[in-house]
Amino acid sequence: MEVTMDPLFLAWSYFRRRKFQQCSDICSKILQDSPYDQAAWSLKTRALTEMVYIDEIEVDQEGIAEMMLDESSIAQVARPGTSLRLPGTSQGGGPSQAVRPMTQSGRPITGFVRPSTQSGRPGTMEQAIKTPRTASTARPVTSASGRFIRLGTASMLTNPDGPFINLSRLNLAKYSQKPDLSRTLFEFIFHHENDVKNALDLAAQATEHAQFKDWWWKVQLGKCYYRLGLYREAEKQFRSALNHQEVVDTYLYLAKVYQRLDQPITALNLFKQGLDHFPGEVTLLTGIARIHEEMNNIPSATEYYKDVLKQDNTHVEAIACIGSNHFYTDQPEIALRFYRRLLQMGVYNCQLYNNLGLCCFYAQQYDMTLSSFERALALVANDEEQSDVWYNIGHVAVGIGDLTLAYQCFKLALAFNNDHAEAYNNLAVLELRKGRIEQSKAFLQTAASLAPHMYEPNFNLSILSEKIGDLQSSYTAAQKSEDSFPEHVDTQQLLKQLRQHFAVL
Repeated sequence: MEVTMDPLFLAWSYFRRRKFQQCSDICSKILQDSPYDQAAWSLKTRALTEMVYIDEIEVDQEGIAEMMLDESSIAQVARPGTSLRLPGTSQGGGPSQAVRPMTQSGRPITGFVRPSTQSGRPGTMEQAIKTPRTASTARPVTSASGRFIRLGTASMLTNPDGPFINLSRLNLAKYSQKPDLSRTLFEFIFHHENDVKNALDLAAQATEHAQFKDWWWKVQLGKCYYRLGLYREAEKQFRSALNHQEVVDTYLYLAKVYQRLDQPITALNLFKQGLDHFPGEVTLLTGIARIHEEMNNIPSATEYYKDVLKQDNTHVEAIACIGSNHFYTDQPEIALRFYRRLLQMGVYNCQLYNNLGLCCFYAQQYDMTLSSFERALALVANDEEQSDVWYNIGHVAVGIGDLTLAYQCFKLALAFNNDHAEAYNNLAVLELRKGRIEQSKAFLQTAASLAPHMYEPNFNLSILSEKIGDLQSSYTAAQKSEDSFPEHVDTQQLLKQLRQHFAVL
């Protein structure tokens, strides 16, 4: 005689093994037989929530609406070093823009792709629309709230017969008084249904039932307020939760609020306050390092990433960021050690092999360079990655003096990504060497229009215009170059020469 396992126990076993669909199916069968089985109901809500759960702390994309229609700005012209919106000059002696490329918002490119590192804060609506928002798509995110609604509709697929819980008929006041059910119900409403308003009502009533002493409900209230864009109310709830219970996640949520309010110094102080209670906590140290990196204070960011590695020597983000910093401070051999460490840890992707190829080339280990790039090309996931790899192979070709190969590589980069401003700029230089002045000028103008944050196309265009005698165009381009990179000495000398020319006239 076959002994069958208790269905609820089997469902719980599936849940623990993260087989959420099987867990949900068994719970559905149990609920068909006994619709009022609270254990099965609670477990099914948890399984459905886990299927679409996204960690709120990490994922935070600002849409164009949040950026351009921001009402929470305190000072339009903030002091240098106190705002994430003003990139500021390189603090603490980090590599200049001539060595380390910049993003559109004026910050150095980080060693690790995170939400918001791609974008920064564009100054104009036109720039905001042009800026690629995510690592995988060039389409700008229109608005964060729209994204949450799309997530909510996608989550309906987990239950094709219709919604599992009809929120409009729920008596939230009744459920808020049942602590064992109210928490799973809240997470279901918040993450699966994305109905922030009902989630907020439930959280408010549950907080009241707990006599305002339950820190967990205060954190949930803060999350709801944050989603609704009520940052000051969210701040109050998170602060109140911290008074009841010191929890690392609450510090991270509160710091996220301050970063959205553009108060990086307050966020840094909060992280340091958190480190007093949780010494060596990796997420808090990483948060400090990220803010320093966003404020262009690369040396301090590197120090904090090193502290992260002392606590967790397999932290991919810290290893990648320190490696990229060593590469841009002219220490490719040390950068190579960090990237090799990532390889040993099992990180196996196009970006890593691309970086290994560049480090090998600049460390003069030419035998490894091309094999690394071949691996990178074999692992590409999309056309943008392919174009970046070909662009870097073009750089290697320029370095070894094979200009024909370099020309073909830059052409290939443009074939895969027609908006690759750097490839246009370098092609223009090669065209100029061949004596094709008009073609070179056209490429430089294209590069300057595609990437207004880069100084190189405008500087090259300025020199080219000056050589062919078009001094007015040269002066205009040189001014644009100076706007992008005020410390560039060659631009300043060129402007000085042009002003002398105009004074003589």
